[in-house]
Order: sequence, then C-alpha cells, then structure tokens
Amino acid sequence: MSHDASPRVGLFATCLVDLMRPAVGFASVKLLEDAGCVVEVPMAQTCCGQPAFNSGDTEDSQDIARQVITTFETYDYVIVPSGSCGGMIKCHYPELFEDDQDWAPRAKAMADKTYELISFLIDILNVSPNAAQFDGTVTYHDSCSGLRELEIKDQPRKLLNNVSGLTLVEGKEAETCCGFGGLFCVKYPDISEKMVDAKVDDIVASGADTVVAGDLGCLMNISGRMQRRGIDIKARHTAEILADMADIPAIGEPVDEV
Repeated sequence: MSHDASPRVGLFATCLVDLMRPAVGFASVKLLEDAGCVVEVPMAQTCCGQPAFNSGDTEDSQDIARQVITTFETYDYVIVPSGSCGGMIKCHYPELFEDDQDWAPRAKAMADKTYELISFLIDILNVSPNAAQFDGTVTYHDSCSGLRELEIKDQPRKLLNNVSGLTLVEGKEAETCCGFGGLFCVKYPDISEKMVDAKVDDIVASGADTVVAGDLGCLMNISGRMQRRGIDIKARHTAEILADMADIPAIGEPVDEV
C-alpha cells in the first residue's frame, strides 16, 4: 500500500455499469470515499474479458486481461461493483497466465488486490453501517459468481440490515441462478427464461417490493422479466441503496429527459 494513510483505489466500473447504469459507479465512488479511500476511475480500462473467456477464446481473453492488469497495476486495491467481473479478475486471471512466467506474477498480484465492492467495505475496511434511508421491504439475490467464487453472502446483508426504514426478507431461492449467466442467456434462451421465471416467482413469494443484488447483469435480467410479466417490483443495486441514492429511478424504469 502507498505510504498515504488513505488507500488509493482504482474503480473497475464494468461494461454494464458504464453503458447501462452509471449510477452504480457514482454510488460506488461515494461509498469508497466515505470509507476514506482515494478513488480513481482510469479512462484506459476495458471489459474484464469474461465474455471471451466464457466462449473459450483464450487468446482474446489474455489480450484483454493484459490491458486491465497494466491499467490497474499501480493501485493499492482494485474494486469492482460486480461479483462476476470481480470473480473474473480474482479467480480466472491467474488461470489465464499460469504457464506464462512473465505475466503469471502480475496476474496473481492483480488478483490479490481485487475485491468486490461490498466485500471490500466489510472484510478489508471494516466499515460501520452508514446513515442511509430506504423505506421498503427488500429481498437479496445472491449472484452466482459473487456467492460461489468470492464468498459474498453475509456482507451485503449486514449493511442492508442497518439501513433505516429497510426490512430485509429472504427468498427461499435466494442462492439460485437467475438464468442470466452472461452469454448463457443468449445461447440457451429457453432455459434461461425458465430460470428467471422461477427466480421472479420466488421474489414475488417473498413479499418484497424491491429486489437487490450486487450484479447489474442479474438485476437487468430479473427486472426485464418482471416488467414483461407486469410485476411491479423494483430492482436496485446494493451500492445505490447504501449510498442513499434511492431517489433515482429503479433499474429498467424510464428516466425523465432533462
């Protein structure tokens, strides 16, 4: 870590946040700065390479990973508001370069300092619950990569349970995949649709008025299916609620023209 008392953090914004939901990025910066971090969002960052990796395209995955590693190498920590992108960097970058004597140590160093946002706040910074306010009943969806690769389970619930006005209820299938899976929903749409329908049914059964998760891909998939089925349940990223940004439209809702 740098000699400065404040950790210097590089925010890996992710493609979906950048293109579809910048508010998650702004919320992430707010939470990190409130926790005492110096935050930068390097312009040279690209996709983490997960779509290519999941397609078996090792060569392109390595090229993309080299770009990401080079861009973020100087930071004390690399923070990602997504379990899937965080899992790609932390778990699969070392795998990509295990036979490359030059890049293997750089990939491992990158993996060692990369954390999903909420996990970083709780496990590394040990933040105290903030003064966020949210009036509603929420249920939390555990994304596959966050839960199974990064062991993110209790951390978001700990912070959400301390948000003023928020009631957290657990769905019976909270840990079940929503069917998004990146390219999975494109390659196997019929299976994906049945999976997201089961997920939506579980969210409805929970009685919650809002579903919360740490992965925008999951949230967009779930929100889109709920809207197509005429179900009035909102979808929000964990960071938005914790950063007290619940006054913005929920995921998938129309945004008023300025």
